[in-house]
Amino acid sequence: MAETLRFARLDTTAPDFDARLAQLLERAPEADPQVTARVAEIVAALRARGDAALLEYTNRFDRRSVADAAELEVTPAACRAAWDGLPPDLRAALEAAAARIRAYAEQQKLESWEFADEHGNVLGQRVTPMDRVGIYVPGGKAAYPSSVLMNAIPAHVAGVGEIVMVVPAPGGELNPVVLGAAHLAGVQRLFTIGGAQAVAALAYGTATVPAVDKIVGPGNAYVAAAKRLVFGRVGIDSIAGPSEIVVVADGLADPRWIAMDLFSQAEHDELAQAVLISPDRAFLDRVAAAMEQRLAELPRAAIVRESLAGRGAFIAVRDLDEALAVSNRIAPEHLELALAEPRAWLPKVRHAGAVFLGRYTPEAFGDYCAGPNHVLPTSRAARFSNPLGVYEFQKRSSLIECSAAGARPLAAIAGRLADAEGLQAHAASARDRA
Repeated sequence: MAETLRFARLDTTAPDFDARLAQLLERAPEADPQVTARVAEIVAALRARGDAALLEYTNRFDRRSVADAAELEVTPAACRAAWDGLPPDLRAALEAAAARIRAYAEQQKLESWEFADEHGNVLGQRVTPMDRVGIYVPGGKAAYPSSVLMNAIPAHVAGVGEIVMVVPAPGGELNPVVLGAAHLAGVQRLFTIGGAQAVAALAYGTATVPAVDKIVGPGNAYVAAAKRLVFGRVGIDSIAGPSEIVVVADGLADPRWIAMDLFSQAEHDELAQAVLISPDRAFLDRVAAAMEQRLAELPRAAIVRESLAGRGAFIAVRDLDEALAVSNRIAPEHLELALAEPRAWLPKVRHAGAVFLGRYTPEAFGDYCAGPNHVLPTSRAARFSNPLGVYEFQKRSSLIECSAAGARPLAAIAGRLADAEGLQAHAASARDRA
């Protein structure tokens, strides 16, 4: 007899609800000091020994026997051959997803602007793309061609000069769908490296791997720790944690659909989090029953079981207002509003990486082909962070241009403020223009 699925059951009317919710959220993994220390050693070794250290760690951690760092690079011709070898229906699906991602990204581009103040001085902002960026694509427990598209296409739309992709190849196995996606997305250089050593190589450069200006894309705890460590040397998008989904439901959706929506994130990783919130307690029971029935459909059922047991939850609330309030406290990566009138409730949403409106909009559409990026803030970072987008690959420079006449009023203001701060050179520099 199959083991019953285990997950937390919370109720906002219970006196211990706040404490239990806090405990559920605190169980999000923090930076492990041992992982951080190990990553620091790897980063230091890459800085000191370059390709030699890169080969050492790649061979050790990915079970490979590469003798020359040049063998770590996959040529554009090999990526093109992988693309040509994919089944036609898969190529068509990738092309359709890429087109939608590009169309959405085109709407995100920041533009340069200028205006003149009352003195005739011209002020503005100049927007330019980055020269070179690195995209990290996970390659351990599963292959993610969708992550290739989501990371590379916005960079292309931004006008980045060169896109360098890294993806681990455990046992030396190269996934043809990932390579094909790299060709489709226009990745210029691709290296089969992963983990902290890949992040360090991108940040500091080696004789083989070029240094980049920014590193984007999700990874495991070692990748996250390495991104945290190299930030400042390079830019990063975020420190990604395990995947998360919150479904707010009014009880009118098909319980089988909601069950699979929860599974869709739980199957990512044992640390992933799936939460269902509803004022309809009978509906919560129906979804739980549907989950028991549908779990047998999943090859990754063992991962789903562990994810739900560790971090999953069903939360009963008084009404939908309270449901949205609880969701905002969680600040999830993905939020599904499985409601009859989702737009009426959208103004109540303050914190979510991506919002999926209505019963016919599963989170899985966002993972692959809806258009918005699937690289999203996790671990409650939706309170202050944003999805990956074109703007992550663009830089903004402020513009100030003063005429002789326009400089005079600014000289008086700047001079007086500089005096107040005791910075005489600042004051003199300003007043010289008067």
